[in-house]
Amino acid sequence: MTVTQQAAADRAAESPDLEVGRTVLKTEADGLLLLHEKLDGEFVRALDFISGAKGRVIVSGMGKSGHIGTKIAATLASTGTPAQFVHPAEASHGDLGMITREDVVICLSNSGGTRELSDIIAYTRRFNIPLIAIVGKADSTLGRRADAVLLLPDAPEACPMGLAPTTSTTLALALGDALAVALLKRKGFDSDQFRVFHPGGKLGGSLIKVADLMHVGEAMPLMSQEALMSEALIEISAKSFGCVGLTDKQGRLVGIITDGDLRRHMGAALLEKRASEVMTRNPQTISPRALAGEALAKMNSTGFNGITCLFVTDKDEIKGVISVHDCLRSGVM
Repeated sequence: MTVTQQAAADRAAESPDLEVGRTVLKTEADGLLLLHEKLDGEFVRALDFISGAKGRVIVSGMGKSGHIGTKIAATLASTGTPAQFVHPAEASHGDLGMITREDVVICLSNSGGTRELSDIIAYTRRFNIPLIAIVGKADSTLGRRADAVLLLPDAPEACPMGLAPTTSTTLALALGDALAVALLKRKGFDSDQFRVFHPGGKLGGSLIKVADLMHVGEAMPLMSQEALMSEALIEISAKSFGCVGLTDKQGRLVGIITDGDLRRHMGAALLEKRASEVMTRNPQTISPRALAGEALAKMNSTGFNGITCLFVTDKDEIKGVISVHDCLRSGVM
């Protein structure tokens, strides 16, 4: 760090803005701890309503609560609980039709008196649809009408005027996360199911399994260890993996021939040799249930000296073959 950069860093460390930022974070963190202490049986009651619903979770809220509600609906949907956000103003103009008697509704309002929510509240009461409130006042329109009340503690907003929703929205968001994770646990939602909803990007790539990418059947470069090297070279060229797997009489993988093996045995008599004379015995393999990232790490590790493909085996049975290119094309890093 240069002298100029150090001076700028020193000035930043003394800035009143830094103290404001810390105060905001401390205020909201204190609110979360209070919420943690106050969480009670109503949380379990809300979970019972959601897990018992045959339809979807409908989330609604106005203003900043609506933004939080959108994120809660997205988190629920991505963790195995079908959910949808319905804007309360649009609900009053036809979108109530998105809510069915099979659903459960979560409404967010710190005051509990948000006027735009009145039609959704009335609709749930008319058709006996379970209503869960995330609310700051139990003795409010929303709090009194709800079947389960997740009460936000009386924690100060981080806004110095006490007006801008800050602490209250953080608490509501955290409650939504708590509901989603508790439901995930109840359902036994696992990484395989998670990957179905997250196929794209780095996250999707990190959850891909070897079985999803491996080549099987006739695509595998395989032959008997008793084959001549002239035949092995044809198989290597035909299958384009840069290697060939060698099997014994029982069909078990006993060796592999790679470019490195060919270089080490290069000579006039190479084509007349048996594959078993050239192959590397006991090659590295991987399970079809392993993550593709594990396969990539194994191929890239220094100990295996630049291997570009692995045979996939399960209890001595050859299931497929996977290459470094398969992993990289699928976003596995």
